[in-house]
Amino acid sequence: MTDRQVQEPTRLVLTALADAPRHGYAIIQEVLAISEGRTRLRTGTLYTALDRLLQQGLVRVEGEEVVGGRLRRTFALTEQGKDLLTEETRRLRLAVLEAERRLGGARLRPSGASA
Repeated sequence: MTDRQVQEPTRLVLTALADAPRHGYAIIQEVLAISEGRTRLRTGTLYTALDRLLQQGLVRVEGEEVVGGRLRRTFALTEQGKDLLTEETRRLRLAVLEAERRLGGARLRPSGASA
């Protein structure tokens, strides 16, 4: 679908939306969980990314409601967004398989695991 690599924050946002529509705070929490605490999106960073993803047709606004006097938008992946995430997942899987092959099939342990 694309010749360029999807940047990690974008991939994490798309992944956070892959199983269900979410509002901004929920996306931030999902990204934190998916990345095992490595990626903490700031609100401004998230909404800049979401605006770009909306313009690219990768996400859509699923709904809007006012909560505590503030507008809360819920975002969902579009079919184009699902296709991009599927392709990016395939690309990453192939890269991991190649790395494992070059390591001689060595079983990789999670970081911090003892031998």
